[in-house]
Amino acid sequence: MTALTLSTAAAPGLRADAIVVGVAKGAKGPVVAPGAEAVDKAYDDKLAGVLETLGATGAEGELTKLPAPAGFKAPLVVAVGLGDEPAKGATHGTEALRKAAGVAARGLNGAKKAAFALPVADAAAVSAIAEGVLLGAYSFDTYKDNAGNGKARNGKTPLAEAALLGGKPRDKEYKAALARATAVSEELNRARDLINTPPNDLTPEAFAAIAQAAAKEHGIKAQVLDEKALTKGGYGGILGVGGGSAAAPRLVKLSYTNPAAKKHLALVGKGITYDSGGISLKPAGHNETMKCDMSGAAAVFAAVVAAARLGLEVNVTGWLALAENMPSGSATRPGDVLRMYSGKTVEVLNTDAEGRLVLADALWAASQEKPDAIVDVATLTGAMVLALGSRTFGIMANDDAFRSAVHEAAEQVGEPAWPMPLPDHLRKGMDSPTADIANMGERMGGGLVAGLFLKEFIGDGITWAHLDIAGPAFNEGGPFGYTPKGGTGSAVRTLVRLAELAAGGGLG
Repeated sequence: MTALTLSTAAAPGLRADAIVVGVAKGAKGPVVAPGAEAVDKAYDDKLAGVLETLGATGAEGELTKLPAPAGFKAPLVVAVGLGDEPAKGATHGTEALRKAAGVAARGLNGAKKAAFALPVADAAAVSAIAEGVLLGAYSFDTYKDNAGNGKARNGKTPLAEAALLGGKPRDKEYKAALARATAVSEELNRARDLINTPPNDLTPEAFAAIAQAAAKEHGIKAQVLDEKALTKGGYGGILGVGGGSAAAPRLVKLSYTNPAAKKHLALVGKGITYDSGGISLKPAGHNETMKCDMSGAAAVFAAVVAAARLGLEVNVTGWLALAENMPSGSATRPGDVLRMYSGKTVEVLNTDAEGRLVLADALWAASQEKPDAIVDVATLTGAMVLALGSRTFGIMANDDAFRSAVHEAAEQVGEPAWPMPLPDHLRKGMDSPTADIANMGERMGGGLVAGLFLKEFIGDGITWAHLDIAGPAFNEGGPFGYTPKGGTGSAVRTLVRLAELAAGGGLG
């Protein structure tokens, strides 16, 4: 990953491949953002005009490269758009800084060092810029011919080093902000790696082994239930989904504990390492990206490790419900009835509604420890993508205040999310003449129906929220901001923020 440093050096004398400056979209044209004063001065205070001549407007995501002024040790200046100029007296928001840093880092692949002279008003700005650089520079090239020499993106390596100017390297608050950004970004990128790994290599067993290795490294207790233990324990949902595959399912429990903790947060992730739809086979054109159906488990895994690395004063338990959903003679059939870990029976009407089945077992297991709150994360329904698009995840909960708290946490870290209801009238559609409940209900409002199904497996009196990340978990389009093509690591930062709030007593 890109190495980060805080620096008080002046941009003109800094040895680097490029100096990155910010430019905002003003009412009368581009406006050079704070942090770039020395660079602007070297252009005789005409940098904005030069950029406008080159077609720059300051719009978000815009990148303009130009030769550095005479006397600079760096040969290149890179101007990155920050979006609309803030009101007088206001500063650029952290998400604008995060996106701009990501665009610049991605545009500097092949560079050894870049200096980022973006607006730094406080430690939060440093954290945002650091996250943007680390997330924007991400590249997944494990399976490329040149992976052995570390090269990426048309044979070029990702940006090797970034110096954040104005970052006060001796200030405890700034150093802590950089350390936090590094830990969270590294774990988020680990989640991206898992999501991007092809399913022939990332089986449930392989995922569990990766989680165990990371747990050992970071002082996290790991427990893995294999198919024998799952059978003995009565985990009918996970076994039913994984029964059609030669790759047996796993349930992984990761426990991070802190002696000063007063709260316990349980995180549950859907980990379908490949989803064919099972007997209810997906149509052609819907299978190619189904390696991403374990994005929820990847997010939970990353969040638990990040909490451990940050030493948060909260107990965090992660549950990874891992299975491969395949059609075969041993696969669950539409019409089969599964007895779940809770004892409740489920009539399976559609084997492609499998995520809720593995989650149901893991949610009930998490409930037995009576945590203060449970949050599950899943690429659960196409209906949520239809409702909210490809960049926003839905939030459902059994407590309105907690749903609002989760939404606020997502907004704080820059993850687009939206609160969704759990209408009681939709529950009737899952009534089954054969079992306690069916795994399908009304087609309209399918994302909400899935949430209502999960709610049935939450222990009494436990606060719970469900994040349906089916839209933003995997980016099939081009990269934007600090988001790459492929696995995105959606919800990792929201989960970490929730853990931080719980550590500070902020989740009730």
